[in-house]
Amino acid sequence: MEWTGQLEMLAKVALAMLLGALIGLERELADKPAGLRTNMLVAGAAALLVALGDTMVDRFAMRTTPDLLRSDPIRIIEAIITGICFLGAGTLIVRRDREGQIEGLTTAASILFVAAIGVAVALVQIVLAVGVTVLVLITLRGMRVVDRWIGGRLAENESRSRPQRDGSRTE
Repeated sequence: MEWTGQLEMLAKVALAMLLGALIGLERELADKPAGLRTNMLVAGAAALLVALGDTMVDRFAMRTTPDLLRSDPIRIIEAIITGICFLGAGTLIVRRDREGQIEGLTTAASILFVAAIGVAVALVQIVLAVGVTVLVLITLRGMRVVDRWIGGRLAENESRSRPQRDGSRTE
């Protein structure tokens, strides 16, 4: 591979990491488990793996007869998703002190989105990658306001009608 191809690949990885950093910064400011570095690395790794897939196909196609090499680019994306799912599973916590409430689902989902953004950058779907980054940020930041509003109302309703130990309800 010539230098220009490697520099193009490096630029894709850098852009993916930048977009991942935007989401990671939001997670960091929200004090979530997967923050700036994690999201940058996930986006960059996804972009690099997809970009290297093209390079591997080109390199092995030159060394063998074209009929012997069968490539399926979807497999690279499947492998990325599998790895991200393991990483996302590590962010999940079942809270025994809160009746089995699961925490970390949004963080796991954001990691999956960041990987997809990295894949989009590697496939030169830049407008899509930037647009999805904006949508994710709107969802993470903007929905927090809605969540607080709904949560406040739900908490208010729950406090009005909470069952007591004797079976009666508070009003």
